[in-house]
Amino acid sequence: MHVNARAAATTIMAAKRKDRPMTAIVETLTARPHRRTIPGTSLFDGDAAARGYALNAMCYSFNDEANREAFRADEEGYCQRFGLTSQQRAAVASRNVLAMIDAGGNIYYLAKLAGIFGLSVQDLGAQQTGVTVEEFRHKLQAEGEL
Repeated sequence: MHVNARAAATTIMAAKRKDRPMTAIVETLTARPHRRTIPGTSLFDGDAAARGYALNAMCYSFNDEANREAFRADEEGYCQRFGLTSQQRAAVASRNVLAMIDAGGNIYYLAKLAGIFGLSVQDLGAQQTGVTVEEFRHKLQAEGEL
């Protein structure tokens, strides 16, 4: 069964109104035997959207300064407030953006969290490409000279 983003969001919202645990919802939505893959790439599809809903909702909340301050004051409590999975909490605690993406994080939402951590877009690019920030900057400069 393929889950599209709209169906996933509808299922999640209906389940939240019935107070179903987020982990049970994610397991239901992501249980699918055949999944399209691109080697070395984490796809953000309906399954990832369902899996990352709590993490992305938390990151979206950082549009409000008060929420960013609340996260800084009690990171673990803030993550619990949004129902992050243990995989998502570990990724946040380790500041590992790739692990957050693997846990269903959408890079556009994660950028808010990365900003709280003091990470720049170049820091994220370096993590995603597996090089140091300095190597990533050099690569960008070399590409710009073409």
